[in-house]
Order: sequence, then C-alpha cells, then structure tokens
Amino acid sequence: MSLQFKDEEFQSAWKELDEPQLEGGWELFTETMGVKIYRLHEKETGLYEYKVFGVLNNCNAELCAEVYMDLTYRKNWDTYVKELFEKDFGGQNAIYWEVKYPFPMSNRDYVYMRERRDLDVDGRKIWVILARSAPETPCAEKSGVLRVKDYKQSVALESDGGCGTKVFMNYFDNPGGMIPTWLVNWAAKTGVPGFLTDMQKACSNYSKFCTKK
Repeated sequence: MSLQFKDEEFQSAWKELDEPQLEGGWELFTETMGVKIYRLHEKETGLYEYKVFGVLNNCNAELCAEVYMDLTYRKNWDTYVKELFEKDFGGQNAIYWEVKYPFPMSNRDYVYMRERRDLDVDGRKIWVILARSAPETPCAEKSGVLRVKDYKQSVALESDGGCGTKVFMNYFDNPGGMIPTWLVNWAAKTGVPGFLTDMQKACSNYSKFCTKK
C-alpha cells in the first residue's frame, strides 16, 4: 500500500491523547457518558468539525483497533451501515460506505482511503487510524444517494492503564443537501457516544464473531 498519509498526521493524532489541542475556537459542545465532544465552526461551510475524548471500558486498545478495522464485522453491529466494503477501483484501493439516513432524507455514501499504524512511542503502544475521502476514485454514484466528497477522520487508541482504552477521535464531513440543525446536533450529541457504546459491546462479542467465520 502506498503511503496515503504523512508521519506528521499520525503524530498529531496520538499527541491529542496527552494534550488536547483546543486552541483557535474549539468549544465544549457536550459531555455525556464520560465522553467529551468539542466542536469548531468551519466558516467556509457553516458546518462543524468535532473532537471526541473518552474511554472504552473493559476493551483493550489492540482489540479496539481490530474491531474498528474489520468492515465485515461492522456490518453486524453498526445499524446505520447499508453497504460497506473495500475493493480495487481501477487500480486504486478504497472503501465504499453507504450510511442510512432517516426518512425522508437520502442516504449518504462515502468513498475513502484509510491507513492504520501500530506505534511504539517511548515504550507506549498506540494505535492510530486515519481516513479521508478519495473523490478521485472511479466509483460511480448511485441514484438517490448523495456522495459525501469532503470527509476526514482520525482515531488514536491507547490503554488507559487498566482494562480499558483511551480514545481520541477527530472528524469532519460535509453531508451535502439540506439537513436540519436538530439532526446535526442529535448526531453529534447522541450518535457519537452511542457509537462508542456500540463499539464497546462489539469488542466484547468479537471473539464469538471470529469463531463463527
């Protein structure tokens, strides 16, 4: 796999586990279930970029990374996934992901690239996964589904010193179309903590899934 991301991008992600970078307009948006979510207003789009800090209990960091990377398994536990797979699109490897949106809105889909690195930072084991949209990928758009062409996400995972995992997540996407503010706020306030809760449950069930494969 060719390097899609720079070393500095991985470094800036894991450093947030130690020192959250919240200067320049970041505001605390909500805090729930031990998860803090900050947001930054993007003037160009009018949308928000988010940073998430939390802990997944009773789930080690390496297992979290494996679960996060396993697309087949995600289709089993993430109820918002309509379609998800990785394939070669005309010589370029990318992931296709269609997300269910509530009626009457159109579903959104993503074509993106990602890379995982398992890092050793002065004896600390840290897992970092970066992803961003790849609009140049030759993947035809579907009728009735809106393509998200501006998407990025970074995730850093490290043991919390016990049985859990410290999590940092940074993400932005521009879903296009007219999305009500209430839905955007709901997705950020409840969708993200809900995703982490679902992922925690998915970690506990992963060994069963792997046995069945």
